[in-house]
Amino acid sequence: MDLFNQNTETSILPYDGETIYHGKIMGTAEATAYYKILMDTIEWKNDEAFIFGKHFITKRKVAWYGDRNFHYTYSKATKHALPWTKELMALKKLAEEKSGATYNSCLLNLYHDGEEGMAYHSDDEKTLAKDGAIASLSFGADRRFLFKHKETKDTIGLTLEHGSLLVMKGTTQTHWMHRLPKTKKAKTPRVNLTFRKMIQKEN
Repeated sequence: MDLFNQNTETSILPYDGETIYHGKIMGTAEATAYYKILMDTIEWKNDEAFIFGKHFITKRKVAWYGDRNFHYTYSKATKHALPWTKELMALKKLAEEKSGATYNSCLLNLYHDGEEGMAYHSDDEKTLAKDGAIASLSFGADRRFLFKHKETKDTIGLTLEHGSLLVMKGTTQTHWMHRLPKTKKAKTPRVNLTFRKMIQKEN
């Protein structure tokens, strides 16, 4: 199933979860201004993972910010949250207003072009609030985004636009995986912000 340019309060998932694509929530000029600031001011670092005992460094870059010194572990690599920037705080407030949820942390991803993507996974780490909302803001290149049900293997696809918001909540992470496929069509960078709710104490 393909969904393009959707701006609706109806879940794009047919069952076992709720995911709302709000479409563009700001004008192009404002989105571009945020994109430039995020590219220039975020403390980007190449992501890393430990798989079968081997240490991998990705071309994709990431950053982790939060209310406190939260630590976040995935792919057996741990990150410690940096203090919010002024722009991230403004975007967090906007995401909270649109989604009706609250967040205390944000994982940012920088994909330099379509040669960089993300394999199927679920954001279901124990340090995240169970069935908590995850608000995903996208800036830069439009990219395809796919969901796949863990049991039925049904797939849902949509295009995440510059300045758009996607909110995953309910049992989405329990029943569905999501990915950002690679593509030769994207020649420019994409910045993605995923606001989350951590439940751990300060490290």
